[in-house]
Amino acid sequence: MFKIHLKDTVLDLVTPQVMGILNATPDSFYKESRIEQLALSVQKAVEMVAAGAAILDIGGQSTRPGAELVSEAVEIERVVPVIEAIHAALPQIPISIDTYHAVVAKAALDAGASIVNDISCGNFDKNMIDMVVANQAGYIGMHQTGDPATLHQIDIRSDIMQDLLDYFNLKKTEFASKGLTNWIIDPGFGFSKTIEENFTIVKSLNQLQSIGLPMLLGVSRKSSIYKTLGVTAADALNGTTVLNTVGLLGGANILRVHDVQEAKEAIVLINQLLK
Repeated sequence: MFKIHLKDTVLDLVTPQVMGILNATPDSFYKESRIEQLALSVQKAVEMVAAGAAILDIGGQSTRPGAELVSEAVEIERVVPVIEAIHAALPQIPISIDTYHAVVAKAALDAGASIVNDISCGNFDKNMIDMVVANQAGYIGMHQTGDPATLHQIDIRSDIMQDLLDYFNLKKTEFASKGLTNWIIDPGFGFSKTIEENFTIVKSLNQLQSIGLPMLLGVSRKSSIYKTLGVTAADALNGTTVLNTVGLLGGANILRVHDVQEAKEAIVLINQLLK
């Protein structure tokens, strides 16, 4: 079973855990995850932890389709006060910084974060992995094939699961050469993939267990769910819970979600089912 070392503590993934999403951005695709006032960010964080979140994920750059790219300085300005406030209120809860900039990640780690959640898996900033290792931070690397401006542009591939296996095995070797061996993979549901590929990932998630690293699944209220159901993101909670449940059966170790209680309940029920 997996244990991830985070600076001066350990994240135990023997039982799957919930990561609650807090967006320090004015334009996240799901309005309820936005935190535009510091006091509200702490209140929301406390509520998420009470509902069962073991990790809080804070981002200052929206990755929704068509989102405006902001500077590193703006990202830091958005996330550092939020991280400092939440870390002061909930010092026992690991905080992850959702960024692909090493400078932003370092500022967040200094402010109290202990995990870097990097949608580029080190591809957008070549200093990222060295910085993570130097700061003994946890690391989440996601699969996608675009650049910051084309994250949602569909890539052409013949076999998404083989593509993921090849990608993460290469990254595993690359990162090990830099001293990072204990990290988390994210197959990148919704990034540079067709709806069919996204569903294949959830259905076949167990194939990624051969990589030997813990897995994060982030499907929460994404367009592949609400477009398939013919609803909006606001009405995609039930669909999210269904896919999270399938993902847990496939070996997901972390569920990254907007709705913590429902994800936590899915984990409790699946654990009972698999006893």
